[in-house]
Amino acid sequence: MLHQLPAGRLHVIWAAILAAGSGLLVPAFIFTAGAETLDVGSDAALWMRLGADVLLWLHIGGGTLGILSGFVAIFSRKGAPIHRAAGKVFFASMFIAYLIGAGVAPFLETGQRPNFVAGVLALYLLITAWLAARRRNPKSGMLEFSGLVVALLVTAAGGLFAWQGAQDPTGTVDGAPPQAFVLFVVVGSLAALGDFHVLLRRRINGTMRIARHLWRMCVSFFIAAASFFFGQQQLLPDHMLGTPLQSGPVLAPLVALVVWLVWIRLPGWGRPKPSPQTPFR
Repeated sequence: MLHQLPAGRLHVIWAAILAAGSGLLVPAFIFTAGAETLDVGSDAALWMRLGADVLLWLHIGGGTLGILSGFVAIFSRKGAPIHRAAGKVFFASMFIAYLIGAGVAPFLETGQRPNFVAGVLALYLLITAWLAARRRNPKSGMLEFSGLVVALLVTAAGGLFAWQGAQDPTGTVDGAPPQAFVLFVVVGSLAALGDFHVLLRRRINGTMRIARHLWRMCVSFFIAAASFFFGQQQLLPDHMLGTPLQSGPVLAPLVALVVWLVWIRLPGWGRPKPSPQTPFR
């Protein structure tokens, strides 16, 4: 029945389904999440407590809705109405979640430097992936140059944290493990090389544009999934910990990325199918 609906209505219905699913999950996360990340104290002014609650709701709600819609987007046929609808929901919800996470992290009492950089990286990948999908045959300019600067700063931060962690007896920076710093350096370097390549070519189109969209969106989704399934393990049932039920959702975006990068390079991909000829009578 759904495939018979107009594309516009299908988008609305699909977004409503995702929102309903998120509405069932978010309250449980809110009441069990560690409030220490946005706790302003009971003696704080009312507007501060309300503001902290709103930020917490938006951050967790956006992340939850983003993860749900992200799985739909990566496993649906690219370019189909369901993929476009899920992609729009993913972008909007994760934009809110990343923006709040990166914006709040520097002001928390506990060290959050790696989390701040991770939020900036995920937000940068999300925005540049969205632009790659939306802009047809664009010429490179200030957007790509700004992206190059952000990618280089993320790479430099990863290298700095790795050096600081090596000097620290715990081997961490603000509790973050060395793997996080490797992610910053590797992903930041690849993103910087991609932006530099686009600036040299002065435009991006065809398969290269689709590949840019895919890898940046999937890696951004991977960061979000890892932040929840590995970074918020206290919210998961005990039977999920240390099993494929915990690691599977984190690895799924990377597996989908490899599959789709191979798929878009197959001969004939993306070409319109010839319309059937009308038989002679």
